[in-house]
Amino acid sequence: MVDCQSSLLLKKQLAELKRRPVDGFSAGLLNDDDIYKWEILVIGPPETLYEGGFFKAILEFPKEYPQRPPKMRFTSEIWHPN
Repeated sequence: MVDCQSSLLLKKQLAELKRRPVDGFSAGLLNDDDIYKWEILVIGPPETLYEGGFFKAILEFPKEYPQRPPKMRFTSEIWHPN
């Protein structure tokens, strides 16, 4: 039952992101058969050290979402100023 509820919520949230895109961010399924794994792209915000950068990441949602948070892992190399 939890699996069904979380997958319905994720489908709704992904559809909303496609209907109303967020500046500097895009998301899609890594594999069309798995609603629990998203590939995302974050664009470096203007007037920051990351301006002009494109940063890919994988967002993995647990079956217990939203009671448990997703895990995110960047797949692009990211420069750290420290």
